[in-house]
Amino acid sequence: MLLLAAILFSAPKAPSQVTLSGSIQSDILVPQEDEKIGAEHYDDKVLTNTYLDLKLGSKYVEAGGRFEFLKYPLPGYEPDLKGWGVPHFYVKGHYKNVELTVGDYYEQFGSGFVLRTYEERSLGIDNALRGARLSYKPVNGVSLKALTGKQRRYWNHNHALVSGVDLEVGLESFIKALEHHETHITLGGSWVNKHENPDDDAIFVDATHKLNLPAYVNAWDARVNVSHKGFNLLAEYAQKSQDPSFDNGYHYGRGNVAMLSASYSRRGMSVLLQAKRSQGMSFRSRRSMNGTSSFINHLPAFTHDQTYALAAQYPYATRPDGEWAFQGELGYTFKKGTALGGKYGTKVKFNVSHVRGVDEETVKNPVVDDRIMGSDGYKSSFFKMGDEVYYQDIDVQIEKRVTRDFSFIFMYMNQKYNMTVVEGHGGMIKSNILIADGKYKFSPKLTLRCELQYQFCEGDEGDWAFGLAELSWAPHWMFTVSDAWNCGETKIHYYQALVTYSLKAHRIQAGYGRTDAGFNCSGGVCRWVPATRGFTLSYNYSF
Repeated sequence: MLLLAAILFSAPKAPSQVTLSGSIQSDILVPQEDEKIGAEHYDDKVLTNTYLDLKLGSKYVEAGGRFEFLKYPLPGYEPDLKGWGVPHFYVKGHYKNVELTVGDYYEQFGSGFVLRTYEERSLGIDNALRGARLSYKPVNGVSLKALTGKQRRYWNHNHALVSGVDLEVGLESFIKALEHHETHITLGGSWVNKHENPDDDAIFVDATHKLNLPAYVNAWDARVNVSHKGFNLLAEYAQKSQDPSFDNGYHYGRGNVAMLSASYSRRGMSVLLQAKRSQGMSFRSRRSMNGTSSFINHLPAFTHDQTYALAAQYPYATRPDGEWAFQGELGYTFKKGTALGGKYGTKVKFNVSHVRGVDEETVKNPVVDDRIMGSDGYKSSFFKMGDEVYYQDIDVQIEKRVTRDFSFIFMYMNQKYNMTVVEGHGGMIKSNILIADGKYKFSPKLTLRCELQYQFCEGDEGDWAFGLAELSWAPHWMFTVSDAWNCGETKIHYYQALVTYSLKAHRIQAGYGRTDAGFNCSGGVCRWVPATRGFTLSYNYSF
């Protein structure tokens, strides 16, 4: 069915002012029970997450929708994800400097501290707003957005009404001296309001006492971004009014987050330094929700997104109750012909991430303590940090081309992962990880890439070893085999074999193997994925 639809959509289109575009994505698992790794038994023989996006566009109007088939979803997604239908549709009109969207839409104000709606299928996240959004640019350098709507939660929408406005002003449009000196200064401000009926989720302290919940919760954000040639500086602060919720134990403390990020880049070198402090900034469109759904805002993790298997073994999820997060990254390229650069040059990257708790100065109450529902919450001096480390990694990566046909990447990583804080058990996990990644080109069409990884791990299940071989035969074929072996406690092998075929905009991948239980993370948001074994099939097409 999907292949037939792809053929129809890929047929030549007659000249017209209206264009049709879209995509198909289908991921399929035929699961098998495996007691050795704890892979569960599923009554459904085939599990699939399938999406079909369609968009019609013309000069002034655009309309689109998405069909989702998640009746038998892949393992690890929240039960409410199960279903099928058309949960996303919109009509957008634009004329000159005005754009109006009616229906479902995604939006982000600033860094997302008070509003970020987005879709991330690997995490089962789609928190789109259904309502109306207006974007207006009255003059050059000024951008104004206003929106209102109800937020999607799987196949329904939460009752709360979310509204907001955002204003950004580029000063270089009004102060020509700034533009003349290649300096850009952007000022921004946002306000978001959630109106939630207190009776929708009545919260009782005991059998006779009910919390007096606020019907309105307000959040605001202020930011300034300065850039001059290769230098960029972003400072941002956001605050949220009283918002008792499941995430904060239903206390009445206010939330806030502050961020400072500086970067510099020029040819052959880049530097990034950033810090973030957050406290009580979980902001949902339904206060009783937990898990990954119903978030109005987003707090980035400030940890490096690792792509290698063992380096990503223990990913960090942002703590909504509060944290200090720091990140520094340096990239440098030694030029060709130098002692360290050699014939082809050498790239070096150094990254440090460190996350710890905020200091909690408890404020006692005659009736309730600081962490009990109905209290004012805990207090904390802004610059005072807690003693407990949540996460830390230090890694260095060297990328080197040795000959015209052979290149390699070497990486070392030292990691601390507080499993008790992130997962609720396990203590502090300490590990050292060595990674070697080599690529050899036999011909313009045939390339072999191999990975060898080893993780020396204190705690959890002990040491791990990983190997991968990937043969690319351009332009259509790729063959991949890999094995992750727990050589510590379990001695279990998690093997995979994959075959990928690409033809123009079509991509199909078939495979078989085991996957270990663990977290799948993106941008500081994580989803628990259980161990699985079975056949997999994936198809992607864009038109």
